[in-house]
Amino acid sequence: MLAALLTTLLFAISAICGYRTATQIGGVEANFWRACLATLFLAIWANSFGNGFEGAAFPVFVLSGLAGIGLGDSGYFQALPRLGSRRTVLLTQCLTAPFAVVIEWLWLDTTLDIIELFSILVILAGVALALAPREHLEITPRQMFVGISGTVVGALGGALGAVLSRKAYAIAHAAGEHPDPGTTGYQRVIGGALALGVLLLAVKWRSAHTHGGILEANSLRVSRDKWRRLWPWVLANSLAGQTVGVSCMQWALENTSAGIVTAVIATTPILLLPMTRLMDGERIGRRSTIGALIAVAGVIGLTFSR
Repeated sequence: MLAALLTTLLFAISAICGYRTATQIGGVEANFWRACLATLFLAIWANSFGNGFEGAAFPVFVLSGLAGIGLGDSGYFQALPRLGSRRTVLLTQCLTAPFAVVIEWLWLDTTLDIIELFSILVILAGVALALAPREHLEITPRQMFVGISGTVVGALGGALGAVLSRKAYAIAHAAGEHPDPGTTGYQRVIGGALALGVLLLAVKWRSAHTHGGILEANSLRVSRDKWRRLWPWVLANSLAGQTVGVSCMQWALENTSAGIVTAVIATTPILLLPMTRLMDGERIGRRSTIGALIAVAGVIGLTFSR
């Protein structure tokens, strides 16, 4: 539970930073550079202190990254600039938990008891109450459709990635292996970075094809001045989200059901409340406060149920 709570805090910080980068350079490119930096940071750890590419579950951890980072984060980052950080995190996290519960039950035959399921419902209800938008942002129907579709894809990918990590840990433990979270996070992010690299190339190729097949240098990167403003946000997003955040999530998934871990992480929007207040000036109303308290009660219920 501690690892899941740490993941929640780090993902909240990542959401704020990700929103800044996605609105400036696009969701695909922002997500790609985030994953690249995370791969570098985690490679240093895994190849110096961990197991690197070794392990019986290595292919499954890579598949977990393809699903959770490649598919899930791609949908998430497409939604961020269209729906805003609060709406995107709300929809993605609240859909990920039930998807994870169902997938893990159907595939791994993992069942949760009544108290655990009720606590998860309390968490999601509290988050939904706290983060329900007040229509202070003007969103076109097209933006709404693409944004919501992105959150559904993001939730499915995130849930499948979490369950695949659970399966990978089961394979590792059966082989007598106990990989550290940094190593499994590294193996996971490898799959994600590969998928995002292919996606970025496809987007850039389409852009060049649209402009008559001429790929200008400026189409491959934003201006130097813009990068000078953005690199701290990209770095912080990578460290909080894909580097330390994912490692904490892997730590939590080793011994805890994917449904429970994703439900705790669903409280990320609660931590976004004070952050968006400071960064964007969004007011924290009575409804948000009540919803936050309900979600916290659900987390407490999950903690005691375990």
